[in-house]
Amino acid sequence: MKHEDRVTHHSDHYQGHRSKELNQRKYADGADICIVGAGAAGGVLAYELAKAGLDVVVIEAGPFWNPQTDFASDELAMKGLGWQDTRLVDGANPLKMGHNNSGRGVGGGTVHFTGVFLRFHESDFMTYTADGVGHDWPIRYADLEPYYDKIERDIAVSGPKHFPWGSFKGPYPYPVREPISANSQLFREACEKLGINSEVAPLAILSAPFEGRPPCINRGFCNQGCMPNAKYSGLIHHIPKAIEHGAEILSDCMVTQILTDGTKVTGVQFDHDGKTYEQKARVVILAGFVVETPRLLLHSATSHFPEGLANSSGWVGKAIMPHSSHDVYGLLQEEVRLYKGTPVLALTQDFYETDRSRGFARGYTLNAHGARPVAMAGAISTQRVDGSLLWGSALRESMLDYNRFARITLVGEVLPHEQNRVTLTDEKDEYGIPRAKVTFSYQENDLLLIDHAVRTMKEIIEAMGGRPAHIVEDTAHLMGGCRMGDDPSTSVVNQYGRTHDIPNLYIAGASTFVTSSGANPTNTVMALAARTADHLIEMMKQREI
Repeated sequence: MKHEDRVTHHSDHYQGHRSKELNQRKYADGADICIVGAGAAGGVLAYELAKAGLDVVVIEAGPFWNPQTDFASDELAMKGLGWQDTRLVDGANPLKMGHNNSGRGVGGGTVHFTGVFLRFHESDFMTYTADGVGHDWPIRYADLEPYYDKIERDIAVSGPKHFPWGSFKGPYPYPVREPISANSQLFREACEKLGINSEVAPLAILSAPFEGRPPCINRGFCNQGCMPNAKYSGLIHHIPKAIEHGAEILSDCMVTQILTDGTKVTGVQFDHDGKTYEQKARVVILAGFVVETPRLLLHSATSHFPEGLANSSGWVGKAIMPHSSHDVYGLLQEEVRLYKGTPVLALTQDFYETDRSRGFARGYTLNAHGARPVAMAGAISTQRVDGSLLWGSALRESMLDYNRFARITLVGEVLPHEQNRVTLTDEKDEYGIPRAKVTFSYQENDLLLIDHAVRTMKEIIEAMGGRPAHIVEDTAHLMGGCRMGDDPSTSVVNQYGRTHDIPNLYIAGASTFVTSSGANPTNTVMALAARTADHLIEMMKQREI
């Protein structure tokens, strides 16, 4: 069976539940592993654990997408790839939720991410030791290095022969995709004029055929789902492979409760089409989003765990961190055509490490970032001009110049702060679960970093021969909320994602991050998941869990 046919087959076969008889057998017998969430972490875990011969069930709240029938080159129609359920936001800088930073459906956010695939640097794992800010991780870069290698090789990441920043200098498994977009080429030429190093971005997007999948054709709708399957997602790579090894995927199933017997978890309760089911398991892994994982832990409180599961430290939901993600749109004399090609094809990390002369700690990545017209119009309409929003005729006049705009996007490190957190509200959703409230405010260091990055982006736009025209405030890549650490009094999980309080409850994904770094997190999410899988396989062999 061809890979494309295999994906379609699984999409049809695994949409929703299996037969009642199969489900009753599965629920009665239980599974070795129940994974909640089929995103970047859940897909890797499902594949690695199923390949090792373990009985794996993955429960996903959203659909099992079929790229050929469910995706479209349509910005508005594809908003549904993000988590659209109501979340309440507050704080000095309320976050924009939904498609901006989370996914719903098999593949999770990998279905609609840009494919930028960066490693964290050595300093990212020890910001307190190196720079006196944030907190140190219980692991170091060397602990993840073999898993970065593995993931990049397994999904055929394309990238430059030499990468000038961080410990990994290249080459990547597949060569860079050429030619790059006009926006990226102009960005690189401007960086060279300013003495800033730049490089073609490492991407989880194929530059040559791989496992029956075609190379990228520069369709440009990476954020709307990749119809040709040239871009990696768990939907078309890890989940189908997991199914081939016997994993079962329950899509359109909302987990509503983690079940316990007082000392350990026994499984989960979930809803499908208005009916409630239970899935028993020896080990439960929460691999959901940074909002949904703390929400579920807090909601699953019992008399034995009155503050929520895995929350004896009180740190569940605390220290969430987005990336600051401001955009600078510059108006050029020549045509750029931001819609052409993969959104991000060039970047610089020259400002990644701490330089105290800049007046703040830590740093950032700058991406030459394309934009579809609807997204750009929506973004710049939030810009205030003379105290009012850019709207009506002013917005129309600006968008008439769409083809002459260039865009640069910030991926800025935000330091962890205890008051940035996910909590529960009195308002409940359709399943009776309290809605989450996401509270976020920038701190002084974050704002100083943003100011520096915006000035740098303006300088690059000017070096392109353009005029900075729109500065858009934004965030992306939410992390934290269930951070890892060696001290159970100040963290939620250990270095493998095992909760300190409940030995057979694990957490995977960006919620375990201690700090945010200045790089896109997906590679690190997947590398951590692969490391946790190896740990679990060994624990199962030794019958220690």
